[in-house]
Amino acid sequence: MSDTDSARKGRVYDPDIEHAFPDERLNEVLETVENDAEIQAYLDAQNVNPVTRKRYNDHGSKHISIVRNRALCLYDLLKAGGVTFNGAGDQGLAEADEPVIIALAATLHDIGHVVHRADHPYYSIPLAADVLDRLLPDFGWYDVEERVRLKGEVLHAILCHHTAEMPLTLEAGVVRVSDALDMEHGRSRRPYEQGGRGINTVSSQAIRELTLRAGDDVPVVVEIEMTDAAGVYQVDSLLKAKLTDSGLEDDVRIVAVTTREPDERLIERVEL
Repeated sequence: MSDTDSARKGRVYDPDIEHAFPDERLNEVLETVENDAEIQAYLDAQNVNPVTRKRYNDHGSKHISIVRNRALCLYDLLKAGGVTFNGAGDQGLAEADEPVIIALAATLHDIGHVVHRADHPYYSIPLAADVLDRLLPDFGWYDVEERVRLKGEVLHAILCHHTAEMPLTLEAGVVRVSDALDMEHGRSRRPYEQGGRGINTVSSQAIRELTLRAGDDVPVVVEIEMTDAAGVYQVDSLLKAKLTDSGLEDDVRIVAVTTREPDERLIERVEL
């Protein structure tokens, strides 16, 4: 499958295809992030506490790549569906800064894991703030005030991704929902092989594939294919829980289908 085909399935953001938003700033930010030694070191180091020490699902560079890609695909579908975002706009920032906020927050949301799995979003805030203070001046289109405002929006989205804090912007809502869109079986391979049998690990093993597409009566449909009913935990307790209070409840529909190999016979279809 080509990258463009994957993008159409809502899995991989392709900077070379046309989007429903201005993408020049985003594409430069993504290139910078991918080549930043400190960020890449964090993405590797943040996986030790959740996976190596607690036998929990992946929270390293692969997880971040999936979350960021799906966040940008989700954002693109929402923009194409006419959804108006408020985070950048409320701060007097440009529309082009909406995906920058989403991409940076998705990249840095889990770095607090280097401190501890418990309460990691709160540890992510000071660590991400230091990275942003170093990174943002390198982009010539932001003055001091704009850097402060953009930084605040990124930190808000990071804080709201996995806590009781309610997102106040749709950019933060996208990051919150997208964190739960990384639920397929590959995410739990390492802890499962190491003997981890927690509900997150076992239920993730039951998710075969997740895709995003434009809906007929909503901007986005999330389609989830499961091989076992254990996957319902990922769908209901994680994804649905994060969609609740995200600000996107009316714009995103979840469809989960359970099939059984080898004949792929439909067992159950659930819409949330």
